[in-house]
Amino acid sequence: MANTIETTDEKTGNLHWDLGILYSGIADPRLDADLASLKDMAAHFSASYKGKLAERLDGAIRDYIEIEMLSGKLASFLFLRETTDLTNAAIKARHAAFQREMSAVRGEHLTFFELELVQLTDETLLASYAHHPLVAKHKPWIEHIRTFKPHFLIEPVEAALTKRSPFDSSAWADFFDEVEADLAFTFRGESKNLTQVLHLLSESKDAGERAEALQCVNDGLGGPFVKYAAQTLYMVAGLKAVEDKERGYAHPMDVRNKSNRIPDSVVAVLHKSVTNVGGPLTRRYYQLKARHLGLPLLRWSDRNAPMPFADTSTIPFDEAANIVKTSYESFSPTLTGIVKSFFADRRIDVPVAKEKRSGAFNSSHVLPGGKPVSFTLLNYLGSNRDVMTLAHELGHGVHGILAGEAQGPLMFHAPIAYCETASVFGEMTTFTFLKDRLMRSGDKSSLLALIMEKIDSTINTVVRQIGFSNFERRLHGMDASYTAWSEPKKLSVEELNAIWLGTAQELYGKQGEIFSYEHCDRLWAYVPHFHSPFYVYGYAFGELLTQSLYAQRGRLGAAFEPLYLDLLRSGSTKNVVELLEPFGLDARNEAFWRDGILGSLGALIEEAEQLSREMGVI
Repeated sequence: MANTIETTDEKTGNLHWDLGILYSGIADPRLDADLASLKDMAAHFSASYKGKLAERLDGAIRDYIEIEMLSGKLASFLFLRETTDLTNAAIKARHAAFQREMSAVRGEHLTFFELELVQLTDETLLASYAHHPLVAKHKPWIEHIRTFKPHFLIEPVEAALTKRSPFDSSAWADFFDEVEADLAFTFRGESKNLTQVLHLLSESKDAGERAEALQCVNDGLGGPFVKYAAQTLYMVAGLKAVEDKERGYAHPMDVRNKSNRIPDSVVAVLHKSVTNVGGPLTRRYYQLKARHLGLPLLRWSDRNAPMPFADTSTIPFDEAANIVKTSYESFSPTLTGIVKSFFADRRIDVPVAKEKRSGAFNSSHVLPGGKPVSFTLLNYLGSNRDVMTLAHELGHGVHGILAGEAQGPLMFHAPIAYCETASVFGEMTTFTFLKDRLMRSGDKSSLLALIMEKIDSTINTVVRQIGFSNFERRLHGMDASYTAWSEPKKLSVEELNAIWLGTAQELYGKQGEIFSYEHCDRLWAYVPHFHSPFYVYGYAFGELLTQSLYAQRGRLGAAFEPLYLDLLRSGSTKNVVELLEPFGLDARNEAFWRDGILGSLGALIEEAEQLSREMGVI
């Protein structure tokens, strides 16, 4: 697949990104030249600053920024290039070679930096903050690194771990993407990839077809793949347990919570609130959905089913693009300009392809010269859900651009738990635009279909992700009451299946209450997020945080947009308390999460119920 666009047919969605701002291809001689420069820069860095940070911190940060921008450019290109051609051996070999060389360079020349940084005295840092503007700007980054001081190992060990990192459990996860891309599912005589079969679960109005599609997926994940997936999870959990113990972390979620700048207590309250408030709301909603579908008991394959009266016709990509652009225009000229640039500069890869990574993502980086750039991968099939995915991922993109411009490469990327803010906000803006349009038209059935699809999405982002997090906590050694940790064990496929079903039923109801759970016991096997431990709760955190922010628009009026843009520009420079303070919100209070769930999911369900009454369904 070429790096530059061969066609820009937005109507059909046959739109590929242009990576030319990075490199022209894997044979581009600049790749080797930049890698050679990077090695020289790293060697010069250690020779210039090792043992001298107290006197030369300003220069060290300046040079480290240059290293990060160039290494990010190389890593970004090779990663993006591989994701659209996972079966290309030449690309995979080039990417793997870069990862090995870069790990060796970091281990040899850059490991000392953070280790020495955390050893600097408070007096030394205070003086440097006072006299060097660049150091002062990076105070949040420095102080965050210093919170990990008790967990660093000695330099030879840290260096060895860095050099070996391409061959740790992440290598299993990388290979997982390739193996998953090769999966083929025979559905009604046609060979489909995973994305195409899963698409039927949210778009088909035929309950029998949905059930058949789910069985096709569940059966297709069996055999060697599910065994490989189980071993991958064991490698991830096992390596993490060993390293956490060596580094002195209190429990398996400790490092993620610290990275997210979120106290353990807040994470615990999030899980508790979603279980106690979101769980009952979820079950209440699916009882309503069952009535609309005319089913006494829902199959798991009915969970994301469209309403019988929903318009499931394919939305051309140019129409989806116009919807998203217009939605952003309804809120912020600043964000609209950035969104339009993604289309004009060819920063989006749209169509489904067998050799392409499934799902969707956004990848933003700050390139040499301080220029932020953002790329979005989709697997666009033309559903309303795909339109929302476009709005979501472009939200990540505007976040990356604004924070990249304001903070530079070391502080632009917001922690996982609130890097979802702009993406969820983008979805909400698009949803509100479409909802207002339907309300003006008086089309109640289409309005209800839209609201129920949004409820499906909110449940998937909040309740389902906490279910994922509970599965993950059990995988890493937490007991069934979620109160105590122990060493993770090697779990069989059957044990993983049982935990998966159990954590789902904690939120969605026992077998036969609302759902039957046949043909969904192996679905954990295709979730790649489990390879980045405790990533998933960030989706629920970000959704509810953003819903609470979104609710402040009416109260704050014209003051909201500049406050919101400042939040996006802050990158990783603030913790969640500091981020929300200008809006009068506090995530440390349990009421924040309860009100967020009731004000978003609860309010939507009440709207759906009222419209259903008006339509005579209840």
